[in-house]
Amino acid sequence: MAPLSIQSGVNYAKTLLPETLVRSVSTVQTTISRHILPSAQPRCFKVCTSSRRRRRGLVATSLDELLEQAARVFMLSCHFLSLVLEEDGTVVDSEEYFQSLPNNMPLMVLEKGEMWMQNKVFPSFRQPKKNGVAKLTFDLYKLHPKDFLFSVCV
Repeated sequence: MAPLSIQSGVNYAKTLLPETLVRSVSTVQTTISRHILPSAQPRCFKVCTSSRRRRRGLVATSLDELLEQAARVFMLSCHFLSLVLEEDGTVVDSEEYFQSLPNNMPLMVLEKGEMWMQNKVFPSFRQPKKNGVAKLTFDLYKLHPKDFLFSVCV
C-alpha cells in the first residue's frame, strides 16, 4: 500500500463523520475555551522600588507584562528584574503564583544584585499608633423619676 498524505487522511475522516458531529465538537471546544479557560483579566498591583521611595499603581494580566511595565515606569534594565512581595520578600517567579495574588497586592521590583530588606519605617499601608491621653467624663442626671439624661464628654 502507498502511504497516505495528511490531507487525504483528513478528507477520508470527513467522509466517515457526519457534518453535524464535526460542528458539535467544534462548538464544544469553543465553549470549553470560553467558560472553563477564561483569559486573564487585567489586575491592579502596587509596585515599588527596593528603596520604597518610588511607588506606582500598575495594571497587568501576566507576570512578564508587569515586569515590562515596571521596567518602563521606573526606568530599569529589563534583563535581570525580579518581583517579590513587599511585606515579606517572597519571590514571585511563576505565572501560576502571580495569578493567585489578590488585587492591589504590594509588590517590589528588584534589579540584579538588589535584595529585599524589611522596611525600617512604618509601611505605607499602616498608620502609626498614636499615643495620647484623653479625658473622658460621664454624667448622669435624673430629671424625673422615670427619665434619665446621660452625657459623655471627651
